[in-house]
Amino acid sequence: MTVGRFGLRRRNYDFPPYRPPSEAESLLLRVTRGCPWNRCAFCSMYKTVKFEMREVEEVQGDIEMARELYGDQVRTVFIGDSNSLVLKADPFVRILNSLYASFPHIERVTSYARAKTLFKKPMEELIRIRRAGLTRLHVGLETGDKDLLQKIQKGATPEEMIEAGRKAKQAGFELSLYVLLGIGGEEKWNEHAKGSADVLNQIDPDFIRVRTFIPQPGSVLYDEMAKGRFHPPSSETILNETRLLLEGLRVTSQFLSDHVSNLLPLHGKLPEEKERMLRLIDDTLDSLTKNERLKEELEFRRHLSNL
Repeated sequence: MTVGRFGLRRRNYDFPPYRPPSEAESLLLRVTRGCPWNRCAFCSMYKTVKFEMREVEEVQGDIEMARELYGDQVRTVFIGDSNSLVLKADPFVRILNSLYASFPHIERVTSYARAKTLFKKPMEELIRIRRAGLTRLHVGLETGDKDLLQKIQKGATPEEMIEAGRKAKQAGFELSLYVLLGIGGEEKWNEHAKGSADVLNQIDPDFIRVRTFIPQPGSVLYDEMAKGRFHPPSSETILNETRLLLEGLRVTSQFLSDHVSNLLPLHGKLPEEKERMLRLIDDTLDSLTKNERLKEELEFRRHLSNL
């Protein structure tokens, strides 16, 4: 797929600038540009991109370019940019129909989606889009704590997050929810972990993916950190927060730590592998008290500037 991407760049194919790590081998198809919300205090993405919905014919042109290069090799597709579900069902279904007609061996089509959009979207539209072939949604929960959601300007309440997740599952989507470890700073890690576990328990998503929050230039919280108003948590705090989150989960989800920002490779099916993952966290916390080099290595990860 990588070779094909170089070929598509030579043809001025319009690539989404961001994708989940799990979509590394997917064909990337840009249906919208930018983010229609673009106010989250933790986010530095899309700040210079004006939001717009691409014309169906324009997207179909990209599909045709990709078909000429890939033939029938495409198995997975990721649709960008940040919240493709803002499209009405009719244009989205037309795009999906063109995609499946061009690549008959597709096994998975995924997209980012905003919880508030899911919350507002009529169920009949969600079902139509799912039946047309959008199979998985990547949704940023970030935190389940009410006060933190407001502070980071997520634009949704815990109750709306829960309803959005339940609607996605009811419509038949695989649901991948993201939690931002450390978004509560050094002071609010307990509330963040407990609130997130509570919301996740009421949704029971297919996947729970954790990301460790590292303030990036261009975000509100980066500026708050520079002014001393946001205090990034230590490695020990992140690990304790992760432990409290895991301990509180009563779900049947896959728990995945599939990002370079994370401190530990925590991957497992819940509830079956919860104890194994908790032991790994406990062993690491114990090692931190004895191994200064390990502590330095974990702290280095807390200061990555290019994610």
